[in-house]
Amino acid sequence: MRLRHRDGSLLHLAYCSNVHPADELDGVARQLERYAARVRERLDVAVLGVGLWVAAPALADAAAADRLSDRLEQLGLEVVTLNGFPYRAFHAPVVKRDVYRPSWADRARRDYTIELARLLARLLPDDVDEGSISTLPLGWREGWTPRDQATALRQLEGVATDLERLRARTGRRIRLALEPEPGCTIETVAQAIDVLASLAPDWIGICLDACHLAVQFEEPVQAVERLRAAGVPIVKTQISSALRVEEPSSAAGRDLLRRFDEPRFLHQVRERVDGRIEGADDLPEALDGALPAAHEWRVHYHVPVHAVEHTTQDELSATLAALAGGAAALTRHFEVETYTWSVMRDAPQGDDALVSALADELTWARDRLAALGAEVLA
Repeated sequence: MRLRHRDGSLLHLAYCSNVHPADELDGVARQLERYAARVRERLDVAVLGVGLWVAAPALADAAAADRLSDRLEQLGLEVVTLNGFPYRAFHAPVVKRDVYRPSWADRARRDYTIELARLLARLLPDDVDEGSISTLPLGWREGWTPRDQATALRQLEGVATDLERLRARTGRRIRLALEPEPGCTIETVAQAIDVLASLAPDWIGICLDACHLAVQFEEPVQAVERLRAAGVPIVKTQISSALRVEEPSSAAGRDLLRRFDEPRFLHQVRERVDGRIEGADDLPEALDGALPAAHEWRVHYHVPVHAVEHTTQDELSATLAALAGGAAALTRHFEVETYTWSVMRDAPQGDDALVSALADELTWARDRLAALGAEVLA
């Protein structure tokens, strides 16, 4: 969906297709027909935005990319952003830390990202000349060495050069956005600023994930202001909400947490204790006593953005207000990213239920942006 900010800029609102398993481009197209096209119909909009996730092995099929481009137009879908964080097999039975491989210290990550940029340059709508790609924040922190850091920064500098060349060849500006995440080498906005200050701001900035921001107990207004003051561009925002448990040591709190303990994805947990942030790398560790459980827990589990109870929806709303509620829009790409529908214990089952849930999330996000003064375009 498209909205017009009060400053005249065009805002793009999409949902991320990493909720749908697909390992090749024709499979992506089938999933979009199965779900995204029906979400568009449910919302009764002429064009629906989709933030594509494409696994690395799928990018070798140039003919399938042409078919995908045609199919997007036929289905009334548009793509201005890609999720380049997971490399492959995002719906394997166990993903956990594999989602951080390959890291930016591995040449495969750079090659994957540039192939994504080339694909996005082909898929952008005719009236849009700028796209975005979100990516992992260098790598997982454990085992990360100074040599890895130096290699990763060199790779990113090379990507900036590659993106500049791509624009010269295609006229399309594709920007990369590092996405801070709990447990990674870049967890916080402050850490992102330290890294991004040495890179090319015309081509590389930050993807602000509202769930991750909330899990780290970062205040949205302060975080956005720090980025603005540092000159770090907010290339993209992921509209997402975390699980909040106010009394994790209580019987009700532990019962709630166990409902979200599942084996596929990593669910980092954070607790603020005397002004410092303590953490566990996964929910089972937290439940086994890795945290004091004396204060509220926030869990890296993307829950529906329109859900209020036991979520960080208030922090999400504050993030959107900081980004789109002022005189100028601080980012233009907004992507709803609730990829966990398939592992939620109490989630509605079946295609119709997922279509309805995705439509409800997009409706909430659209209405929130509209309440901040953006005009919803037909």
